[in-house]
Formats: sequence, C-alpha cells, structure tokens
Amino acid sequence: MAGWVDPENRVVAAVTALAAELADPVRLTALQLLAAEGPHTSSQLADAIGVTASRLGNHLARLREKELVTAERAGRHSVYRATPGLGEVLAALAHYARGADAVGPPDRPPSPADTAHTCYDHAAGRLGVTAFATLVERGALRPPDGSGDEVALGPDRDALAELGVDPAAFAPGRRKLATACLDRTHRLPHLGGVLGKAVLDAFLARGLVARVPDSRVLTVLAPDELARLLPGF
Repeated sequence: MAGWVDPENRVVAAVTALAAELADPVRLTALQLLAAEGPHTSSQLADAIGVTASRLGNHLARLREKELVTAERAGRHSVYRATPGLGEVLAALAHYARGADAVGPPDRPPSPADTAHTCYDHAAGRLGVTAFATLVERGALRPPDGSGDEVALGPDRDALAELGVDPAAFAPGRRKLATACLDRTHRLPHLGGVLGKAVLDAFLARGLVARVPDSRVLTVLAPDELARLLPGF
C-alpha cells in the first residue's frame, strides 16, 4: 500500500511537482497566458502580468528548469512557449475554480463587470468565456494549442450561425479572424479578433446585451436567451 503515496512514484512525483509550480500566482499566470495566447517574449509577459522583468525572469528560469516552458532566441529576445498539453490541465483547473466559486461562500457577489464587459471590441467576463467555450465544444472553433493566439475555425459552423455570425462574410485582412484572449477574471480564453467583434455586435444588435455609457460594462438584457444560446451562462 505504501506505493500509493511513494513520492518517487513517477505519476505522484510529476503531479506534485506541477502543483508546486502552479502554487505561485506569477508562474501560474505566465503559464496560462502562454497556453491560451501562444508564445510571448519575457517583456511581453512582464507587461501583461504587471511585474518587473527581473522578478519574472526568476520564475521563467524555474519553469524552464522544470520543463514547463521552452525558450528560443529571436534576435535580442527569448520567446517562451508552454509545454504541449499543459493548456488542457490549466483549463481544467480554471473550470474547477469556477465551479468551486459557484458552490462555495464567495468573497463578494459577482459584479456586472464579472458577468459581461468589453475587452477592446469583443466580449469578456463570463459572457465572453462561455461564448468561446460553447463555440469550441460545438466544433465551430478549435481549442488553443499554445502555438499562437490565432484560433482556427472548426468543421461545424452552426453554433456561429446561431449567434448571428457568418465567418464567410469576412474578407481576409490584416487583422486575425479569431484569437484566444485570456480573461483576467475567469482565467479562461474568450474570443477576440474579427469574429470576437462580430459576436459582440450580434449580441448588441439582437438586444441581448447593451453598453453602459462611459464604461466597459455590458448589461445583460436577455439572460434566458443567452443561456439558451450559451449553455452554462
């Protein structure tokens, strides 16, 4: 029976080692950004996380030592990537955290901004995260693989059509069609790019949400209809 808790057991050792690295908020956030949005330089990561480059550098060195990230030189900069497969683990943990928050005693009730707000020109908060998850689950989008922030279209576009969006209607341009953007509150990706804007525009046009003047907050006007379109919202 001792084998079940033997720290030298390969699986036990791997899981406990990963848990130790995820226990630090800076390392966790760096890994989440790399897994959802793809490669970043150390300066891009430091700016996104809001820490100094020197502080982040120590964490990145540790993540490289533990083989959770890789780095390659690109000119004067090192470009960091998350280890393949890590994104699924981080997403599962974020989903667990959302469920635990829903059933446990919350520190505060969700604010309107937690529920829905804009991130640049697309929807974020629970609305944006649920929209992205729905499109991935139904095959309209492929999940992020950490190779870049751009998200490929999936084989089944019906979910996009139900939201009022036709990807074929958008001519290729300089802007990316669909991107994964890590949501600051929920730590899961929401949809950016041309399709992200189109989804938000469709929600606004159908009267499902409305903009709050002089704010990034979106007011949810039709929660039942959004719950029908986006199970789990």
